[in-house]
Amino acid sequence: MHQTVTKPVDSTRRWWVLAIVVAAQFMFGVDAFIVNVAIPTIAADLHASPAQIESVIAIYLIAYATLVVTGGRLGDIHGTKTIFLAGVLGFTATSLWCGLAHSGLELIIARLAQGATAALMVPQVLATLHLLFTDESRSRAFGIYGIVLGLAGAAGFLLGGLLVTLDLAGAGWRSVFYVNVPFGLVIAAAAWQIMPTTPRRAGTRLDIKGSIVLFAGLLCLIGLLLFGHDAGWAPWLWAAMGSGGAILFAFVKFEHAVARAGGMPLIDLTLLADAAFLRGLGAALFFFAANLSFYLVMTLFMQRGLKIAPLAAGLAFLPLALAFVVGSRHSGARARHRGTRVLLEGCALQIAGLAALALVVGMRDAPTPVALALIMLIFGYGQGLVMAPLSGAVLSTVKPVAAGSASGMYGTTAQIGNAAGVAAIGAVFFAIESLQSARAGFLVSLALFVTFIMMSAAFLTWMRRVSARS
Repeated sequence: MHQTVTKPVDSTRRWWVLAIVVAAQFMFGVDAFIVNVAIPTIAADLHASPAQIESVIAIYLIAYATLVVTGGRLGDIHGTKTIFLAGVLGFTATSLWCGLAHSGLELIIARLAQGATAALMVPQVLATLHLLFTDESRSRAFGIYGIVLGLAGAAGFLLGGLLVTLDLAGAGWRSVFYVNVPFGLVIAAAAWQIMPTTPRRAGTRLDIKGSIVLFAGLLCLIGLLLFGHDAGWAPWLWAAMGSGGAILFAFVKFEHAVARAGGMPLIDLTLLADAAFLRGLGAALFFFAANLSFYLVMTLFMQRGLKIAPLAAGLAFLPLALAFVVGSRHSGARARHRGTRVLLEGCALQIAGLAALALVVGMRDAPTPVALALIMLIFGYGQGLVMAPLSGAVLSTVKPVAAGSASGMYGTTAQIGNAAGVAAIGAVFFAIESLQSARAGFLVSLALFVTFIMMSAAFLTWMRRVSARS
């Protein structure tokens, strides 16, 4: 019989549980970055169009963003262990499918399924930590979780470059997906044996219709943006994207109707009255719009524009990833003394790093991977200063009773920002690359990254003013 968490869990056992769920989070984090390094190779092997290249990343994020709140509620209904196992096994199976894909379209569909299964797996990680660590060990457990998040990026870049370069058993880029299979099976087996069964939360219901409406709106707005270049920006495309915007606008009204009917909306509607929280979500949206899109464009420029090999490109990101970890560690102490000012300082450092990249790329025909890596240190450290305390700052005005819903809205907004950034800036990069050069596309992309980060800083300043008045 499985032990429940209604009484204290054996301290030795819970640290093993921590290792299991954090390993799953690490696998998820590595997957987010390992694919970026392999994207140029995937595009060449599958003869994928620019839209398909972007979709491999963006469709995964759209599926995850749409279903992550539902995944968390499924954990409440059926228990975190059951949904965690379903998510890990699903993520493992869909990773195998990604590796077996024979066309760009098939890979996109497999990535859609992979994002959906990740939305089942990832919410259970934090839920498990919240349940098992309620004493003085809580800060240590979450500290380990934070370090793993940072190291996942470094591991993803390094592993992606190694696997594509080594071409194990002739698998090439497919090995970046196959690597999840043995790790996923080990995590699932360990969770089955060790992870405690958690009590179910009574009264929790799913807003499946709300998830469908949100997914349809995001797919029309962001998903079709990916195909703008391939479709020649035809009028029907703009009309379809406009319908996506209309669906998202109607989504809020739909959620109010669900609440009036006695259902449980996908989002907590009372949070829409919290001006500071909404402006914090705006800051998160723009910050994350310049997050994964930066790594995509940087990878494409290095491999396609500068002809840097995948392994060297992956290694060039390592200092950035390590600087991100250091920045994340420093941000906690700085935030305690300087509050949200540390976020603005992080934004300024990111902009300085991007400006330095633009200067070097504009003045030198072939900057070396070492030169690029040293400059990206600045960007990585600044990003770490922002990302670590950002969620806490955005949630600071939220009442404890709404913390779970607010966290879900924050996570969804972050992934929508990532997907929108990949779609929008990726489209600009490919359009300018086809008309001029990868260098020109990269420089314009850098300007867009700076614009998004400045918008994030503006929302953070706006949020601080509202918080100060309340």
